[in-house]
Amino acid sequence: MSAQITIRGARLHNLKNITLTIPKSQLVVLTGLSGSGKSTLGFDILHKEGQRQYMEALGMVTFGLSKPPLDSITGLSPSISLDQYLTNHSPRSTVGTATEIYAYLRVLFARLGHRPCPTCGKDVPPSSDPSNAEWEGESDDDVAAPEETFPCPHCGAPVPEMGMANFSFNKPDGACPTCTGLGNVHQANLKRLVDEQKSLSDGAVFGWDIRYLNRYTSTLETAAAYYGFEFDFALPIKDYPQPQRDLLFFGVDSPLFRRHFPKIEPPTIVREGRFEGIATNLLRRYAEHLHEHIHEADYRDKLEDFLVTQTCPDCSGTRLRAESRSVTVNGQTIIEVSRMSLIDLGAWVSALPTVFSPDERHIAESILVSLRDGITRLVEVGIGYLTLERASPSLSAGEAQRLRLASLLGSGLSGVLYVFDEPTIGLHHRDTRRLIEVLRRLRDFGNTVLVIEHDLDMIAAADYVVDFGPGAGKHGGQVVAVGTPAELVEQPGSLTGDYLSRRASIPVPPHRRMPNDSVITIHGARENNLQNITVRLPLGLLVAVTGVSGSGKSSLIFDILDRAVRQRLYGAGEAPGEHDAIEGYEYLDKIITIDQAHIGRIPRSNAATYSDTFTPIREAFAATPEARQRGLTARHFSFNVVGGRCERCEGTGVLTVKMHFLPDVDVRCPTCHGHRFTSETLAVRYREHNISQVLDLTVEEALTLFSDVPAALSRLKVLSDVGLGYLQLGQPATTLSGGEAQRVKLAKELGRRVTGRTLYLLDEPTTGLHLADTARLLVVLQRLVEAGNTVIVVEHNLELVKAADWVIDLGPEGGAAGGKLIGQGTPEQIVQTPGSYTGQGLRELLDSTAKPFRP
Repeated sequence: MSAQITIRGARLHNLKNITLTIPKSQLVVLTGLSGSGKSTLGFDILHKEGQRQYMEALGMVTFGLSKPPLDSITGLSPSISLDQYLTNHSPRSTVGTATEIYAYLRVLFARLGHRPCPTCGKDVPPSSDPSNAEWEGESDDDVAAPEETFPCPHCGAPVPEMGMANFSFNKPDGACPTCTGLGNVHQANLKRLVDEQKSLSDGAVFGWDIRYLNRYTSTLETAAAYYGFEFDFALPIKDYPQPQRDLLFFGVDSPLFRRHFPKIEPPTIVREGRFEGIATNLLRRYAEHLHEHIHEADYRDKLEDFLVTQTCPDCSGTRLRAESRSVTVNGQTIIEVSRMSLIDLGAWVSALPTVFSPDERHIAESILVSLRDGITRLVEVGIGYLTLERASPSLSAGEAQRLRLASLLGSGLSGVLYVFDEPTIGLHHRDTRRLIEVLRRLRDFGNTVLVIEHDLDMIAAADYVVDFGPGAGKHGGQVVAVGTPAELVEQPGSLTGDYLSRRASIPVPPHRRMPNDSVITIHGARENNLQNITVRLPLGLLVAVTGVSGSGKSSLIFDILDRAVRQRLYGAGEAPGEHDAIEGYEYLDKIITIDQAHIGRIPRSNAATYSDTFTPIREAFAATPEARQRGLTARHFSFNVVGGRCERCEGTGVLTVKMHFLPDVDVRCPTCHGHRFTSETLAVRYREHNISQVLDLTVEEALTLFSDVPAALSRLKVLSDVGLGYLQLGQPATTLSGGEAQRVKLAKELGRRVTGRTLYLLDEPTTGLHLADTARLLVVLQRLVEAGNTVIVVEHNLELVKAADWVIDLGPEGGAAGGKLIGQGTPEQIVQTPGSYTGQGLRELLDSTAKPFRP
C-alpha cells in the first residue's frame, strides 16, 4: 500500500496546476491565507475524490460525482469529512438525541426506574416481567400498542408498563401533549400585531388594508350582534371591554372568548359571525408553514417577528409528559439527569452499580458500559460541559464538529482519510492541546488526519504542514512551503512560518482606550449557567469577552444583552435571558449583531447581493449607451427577477435533475449555458465585461473594474477590508463558511453610514482567518471604535484579545463549573488575574521575549 498521496496537476478553482505529495498515517495541516486554496485541495479534491474512488471500487454508480480537473491522484483512502456546517437544525434534536447517550438512558429508566403508583402514590419498583428485560424495537415505538399493566405491590391497582418510547419527547407516548415535545409554545406578540392607541377604523391592525378592514369589520359586527353586544370601531383598542378584546385577538372558538358566553355555541360560518381572531390566525398560518419547503423560510421568518416563544406551561420546558417525569433511577428523574453536564453525568453513571441490587446490576451492565464509553469520548473532545438537553441548533459550529469527532473515536476505523475544517473553532487556547491529542489518537489508529487550520498551536503540533499562498484568490493557489513545522519556519516566503517563528505578529496597541462614565451594566445575570453575576461593559471601547467553551459568554452577550437592547430600542418580541436589570440604555442609539448564521438559504443569494454591492454594478451596466439603446434598465441585469435573466433556469445558471434515491444533480442550463442571462442582456458590456463575467470576478478584480463607480467601489473596498478580497461576487451564499458569512454581514453594516453610539456584537469574528487576515480585520474593528461606537467580540483568538482595550473573562470552567466573572480589565490586568486561563495564554503573547511556537 502506498505510504503517500500524490496529486499531480491540480487545477480546480484557484489552484495553479499544483503537484504535491502528502505522507499518509500522519497528522497533516493545510494552512495559508483565507481563500488561498486549502479547502479546495482538502475537501473538493482529496475528500470528494476519495469518496468517488471508493464508491467506484464498490461498483456503485458515481454519476454526478465528476472527477476534479487534475492529471492524476494516487494513494487515496476512503474519506470522511467534518466541516463547520450544522447538520441538524431541528428544534427536536438535542445533544442527547444526536448521540446514543439519551437512547441508553431511556433504556435504563424503562428497565430500572422507580415511580409512584397512580392509585396509592407509593413507590413502585421496576417490573419483574421477563419480557420487559429486552430492548424493544425502535422502529415501531410510535405505533400504539395495547397497554400492558402489572399490579402495584402495595394496593394491587394496575400500573402501566413503561418502555423506551415513554421517555422520548419525539414520540407520542413520551411527549408532553401541550407542546408536543418541543418544550416551548408560540404565542402571538399582541403589541406587534396592533397599535393599541388607535381604533380599527384608524388602522390599528398591522397589515389590514382597506379591503381586509371592510371584510373583517363586517364579520366582527355580525359576531358582536350574534352574542348580543355592540362593537365600537371608533374606540381605541386600549379602551376595549374584555369580551371585545378577546373576540378581536382570539376569535369565537377560543376558550378566552367563550368564557364570556359559556351557554352560546359559536357561529359555524363567517356569514353568521365566525371570526378567527388575529392572534389565532397568525398562529395557524405559522403552524401551516412550519414544516414546508425551505423556500417558505422567509415567510416563516416574517411571521416569527409577530410571535413570542414561551416555555411550555405544562411541562415547564422539560418536553416529557407527567408520568415519564415522575420515574427515577437512584433518586434522579431523566429530566434531572439530562440537565447534568456530561462530566457530572459520567460520575453519576459510574456510581450506579454501588446502589443497584445484583439483579439490577445484571440488567444494567451492558447499558452502563455503553453510557460510560459514549460520555468519555465526548469529554475527551472538549465538550464535557454540555448537557444532554442542549438543543442541537444552539450548538456552535465547533461544538457540532466535536460532537461528530467523538463518534469517530468510537468507530475504531483504520486506513481512513479524515478531513477536518478548523476543529479549533470555538475552543479556548487551554483546550487546544487536548484536541490535538484526540487527533493524534485517530492518526495512531492508522488513519491520515488532514486538518485545515490557522491555529498556531495546531500547526506546531502537526507531523507535516502544507502552506498555501502567497496571497488569496487569483493571487493564491500555490504551495508556498511544505515540511515539518520546524522546516516550515526556515523556508522564506511562508507567511505562516513567519508567524510560527514570531518574526511576524499582530502588534499590541501602543495606547489602550480606557473606560469612562459610559457603561452598560448587567445586574444579576442568571441565564443558563451564569451564576448571578453583575458585569460592567465599558462603552466606546473594543471589548473582548473570553473564557473556556461553555463558560457563559454567549449567554451573557447574545441571550441577555442583545435581546434586552433589542427589546428596549426596537420592541423586539424575543424575551432576554434571566437577569435582574440593565443600566445604561441611554448611551445607545442602535445595536447590530453579527453572528455566523448563514446569509442565504438558497443558492441565488450571494455576497454581492447581500452586501448591496450588486445594485450599483447593475446601475453601471444600465447607464451604458448600449443598454440605453436596447431599452434595458438595472432590473434587466438582475438574475432574481423576470426581465433580463434566463427563464429556463430562472437566473441560477443550472437545472436540478431529480435522481430519485440518489442525491439531486445540478447540470448547466442548456439555454444560457450557465451564464444566467438572456443573450440580449449578455451583449451589453461594461469595460469589456458582460454581467455574467462580472459575477465570476473576485472582489479584488471587481475593485479594479469598477474604480470609476463610487457606490460599488466603497462596498467592494469594505468586503476587501474584512478579508474577503478572494471571494467571487457570484459565489452562492449557501457555500460560504460561517466565518465568511459573518464577514459579509460585517461588510454590509460597514457600507452604511456609521453614526456613533452603536453597539456592535460579534461572535468569534476571526473564525476562518489566517493571522495576517486577522490583523486586517482588527483595523476595521478599531475604525468602528474610533468613530464613537462600541465593539464587543466573543472571542477565543488570543491574538485579537491582546489587541482589545478591555477584557471580560468568564469561567473558570464550562457548564455548571463556569458562569462566574473571573476578571475584567485590560489584557495586562487579566494576565495578573489568578485562575484566569485566558490570562495564562495572554502572558506568553504579551511577553516580547517569548519563544517561538514549538511542537
